[in-house]
Amino acid sequence: MEGHENNGFVGDSPSIPGQFRWSKPMEKDVAVHSNVSGDRRDSRSGDSVVTQTVTSSTASLDNEDSEAAKGRDQWGKGIEFLMSCIAMSVGLGNVWRFPFIALQNGGGAFVIPYIIVLLLVGKPVYYMEMIIGQFSSRGSVKVYDCAPAMRGVGYGQVLSIAIVSTYYASLMATTLKYLFESFQKILPWATCDDSWAGFCIPSGNAALHRPANGTIASNVTSVVQMSSSAELYYKRVVLKEIDSIDDGIGLPDWQLTLFLCLSWSIVLLILIKGVRSAGKVSYFLALFPYLVMGILLVRACTLPGAIDGIVYFLKPQWDKILDPKVWYAAVTQCFFSLSICFGNIIMYSSYNKFRHNVHRDATIVTTIDTFTSLLAGCTIFGILGHLAHVVGSKDVGSVVKSGAGLAFISYPEAIAKFDVVPQAFSVLFFLMLFVLGIGSNVAMTSCVMTVIRDQFPKVKNWHAATVIALCGVGLGSIYVTPGGQYILTLVDHFGASFIALVLAIAELITIGWIYGVDRLCKDVEFMLGVRPNLYWRLCWKWITPLMMAAILIYNLVTLEPLTYQGYVYPTIAYDFGWSIAAFGLLQLPIWGTYAILKQDGKNWTEKLMNAFRPSKNWGPIDANLNQEYKKFINED
Repeated sequence: MEGHENNGFVGDSPSIPGQFRWSKPMEKDVAVHSNVSGDRRDSRSGDSVVTQTVTSSTASLDNEDSEAAKGRDQWGKGIEFLMSCIAMSVGLGNVWRFPFIALQNGGGAFVIPYIIVLLLVGKPVYYMEMIIGQFSSRGSVKVYDCAPAMRGVGYGQVLSIAIVSTYYASLMATTLKYLFESFQKILPWATCDDSWAGFCIPSGNAALHRPANGTIASNVTSVVQMSSSAELYYKRVVLKEIDSIDDGIGLPDWQLTLFLCLSWSIVLLILIKGVRSAGKVSYFLALFPYLVMGILLVRACTLPGAIDGIVYFLKPQWDKILDPKVWYAAVTQCFFSLSICFGNIIMYSSYNKFRHNVHRDATIVTTIDTFTSLLAGCTIFGILGHLAHVVGSKDVGSVVKSGAGLAFISYPEAIAKFDVVPQAFSVLFFLMLFVLGIGSNVAMTSCVMTVIRDQFPKVKNWHAATVIALCGVGLGSIYVTPGGQYILTLVDHFGASFIALVLAIAELITIGWIYGVDRLCKDVEFMLGVRPNLYWRLCWKWITPLMMAAILIYNLVTLEPLTYQGYVYPTIAYDFGWSIAAFGLLQLPIWGTYAILKQDGKNWTEKLMNAFRPSKNWGPIDANLNQEYKKFINED
């Protein structure tokens, strides 16, 4: 998953020392006072304001950035930024990843390390990326004008986010398949196909019957040995999954391909006018999932066994709280759930108004993201508790599948056992999943679009969106083949998770050490009039980078051969995966070398030093603000 107008809820920060207000064309100039330069007090207000005269001698940015500044989009209303960030950060990971990860790592006890990690990693990085994006009005690549030698971090992140967006859309295609099938009179995964006779247990109400005395009339042993119709439907009908990819991945499924095209078409329509059109849709993308989640939670709480499921989810397992695996899980979940260090947050905040209060928004989004994860966990496990009750199992964990299986096997199976209109709840659930996925995919696609338009300002939004959508359909068709899930797991591991961790550390070093926390704090003071306190400075410079480095080291030390449902990938698959990872990480030395060669300097040492200093045009992209910023920095 921006620029705020003063609307009482999410508006620009109040008038503060060091803040400038620029009047819109055809509007009366507002006299403002500043303690940066040439101030005078407006007699109409106690606010500090500055009168600024723009003359022909005003220093301008270079031609490229001047052109970008003139044509750069902004959010239509301030609250659109907040809604878009919520739609981006609150996604599928909150619904199907957090509940399972929490369950594996201590249940309610997992919440404690997660909140600690949120305060030491999630929130500081979210705020930092909002600051640097809004301050510079640059996308996730050009923002590294603050240290040109590190621009490869931005390019690597764009590559990673582009990879994620291709397979994310394939999950949306699967969700659409289930959504459309939910309108049938009988849910297709509730019953067994004739070809599954002998090893299939129907997931619908007819699967198990309750005698008058309330005991379960079923052979539990046979249930364990056999597969549910929901699982067989997902693997054999939807995915048409094969046992291995040794003989190839097969051809794309035509139905999933159509749904893939529909998913990308919706993303294209939302982004047809860039953030101006995306901002209008952000209200629905951000708020609708909460409406559905509320309905499902209320329904879940009325079902037999639901409370047992919620207690199972939240009950702390205190013996796990000191386990390093739990803390590793907390950091990775927080990292990927909030979408930090992928470039999305920098991109969205780059469309903000310069004085927008990003501190408030960072606090709101990170808090809502955590609350949503807990809410989704209670909802999901309430339903799964009912499923365990129906099948006669006292262990809720026995009916839980991990990852996508939770969304496409466990939950559909639970819905199929509803006595009252299971179709309606199925529609609501998969519509919620689709909206959550679209919100995240819009942000990822916007990130790539912004990089393109920052580099080529004359390219229109719909041109960039169309090209990305076409490429997304082409590459995404790989994941809707019978072997698609094998490729998805491989690409996700090497092209997203591993690259993201390395580039995240590089980003934190760039901003916290090369650009410098002191310089960043001065930027915040110029932009918002408030200097970040000790908590932010310690996190940006020491705590967050060290925690992320520890996570990367732990990840490398505990590295195990990648498998998918017990299948060990052949050597050629590993070669392909490491090639993706290498291509992403090689962006660092490639663009670093390029930046050094392009720098002015009498010798190589001077060129090297200049490549790690902010470029001459670094600062606010508006020429007038840029001039005032340079005065502010020089006078400080």
